[in-house]
Amino acid sequence: MYEIALTVSACLRAGTRVDVAWAIDTQGFSSRDKNEALAITPGGGRIGSVMSGSLNDQLVDLAEQGVSGRLVELHVGDLEAELAGLSCGGHARCLLVPAVDLPAELWQRLRNRDPVCLLTRVDGDQVMDVAMFDQATIADAGEEAARLFGQGSSDTLVAPDAVITVLWPVPKLVIIGAGAIADALSAVADLLGWQTEVITNVRTATGVIAGLAVLDKVVVTSHDDDLAGPALAAALAGEVGYIGALGSRRTQQSRADWLAYRGITDLDRVHGPAGLDIGAGTPAEIAVSIVAEALAVRSIKRAGSLRERSGSIH
Repeated sequence: MYEIALTVSACLRAGTRVDVAWAIDTQGFSSRDKNEALAITPGGGRIGSVMSGSLNDQLVDLAEQGVSGRLVELHVGDLEAELAGLSCGGHARCLLVPAVDLPAELWQRLRNRDPVCLLTRVDGDQVMDVAMFDQATIADAGEEAARLFGQGSSDTLVAPDAVITVLWPVPKLVIIGAGAIADALSAVADLLGWQTEVITNVRTATGVIAGLAVLDKVVVTSHDDDLAGPALAAALAGEVGYIGALGSRRTQQSRADWLAYRGITDLDRVHGPAGLDIGAGTPAEIAVSIVAEALAVRSIKRAGSLRERSGSIH
């Protein structure tokens, strides 16, 4: 749902109809991303996906037929599932709702990557109304909703007359530069369930970083100032919660000079050299030390940082 928030907001501002679909219950599928959602615009336009895209065509067809504000049951065969990268097919129940019938403030909350709870009242397969709750108001949603929200992860609960949809954002790690350490960082982030993106293009890097939120992280592994510099500048100009910069003190100084020449001198948010001082030497160990520092920064825990250590750095 977080990935379609910008598109839905733009459609609503422009007065363009947009329907939103998300899975609330599945049977047979091996797994699903509980943050997935699909935005459908007139003419079959689509942003996002449901069940890795295996349900997209069916949901678009329903929307074009005027089926919306409904709880729908769909089936995906094994062949369609395989084409979508799933191990097997299955059955799914989805909510298909006009965006204008969802709380107006939802989309800004999702753009801010805030956790939210949607309480959808249903009568049979008909959607009656949808209410939104956040961390401050979740107690008003009822005991079951509060319990589900308190788990701190995205999930759904289907009752006879209501559907509880809890959405918790997943941290995103953007890695600027390729190589063995970038690969190791991706592997460690995957273990934590984070989303990862490795970028080696300047324009792409600055665009992606500009859209990051406080729970996200940027790690610069590239030693090319023409890539690392703009990436760090974009991160410092935004709200990203952790900025790591790999490299020796000479590399750190070269980047600092690049930024200073462009009027950026406050580098307090940059953790460079990145990582906790755990004696890391291999790419995997360095990746662990960097992710550990990112976790410590998020939780405001004090830990020894390499930037505070005198002497040589890996």
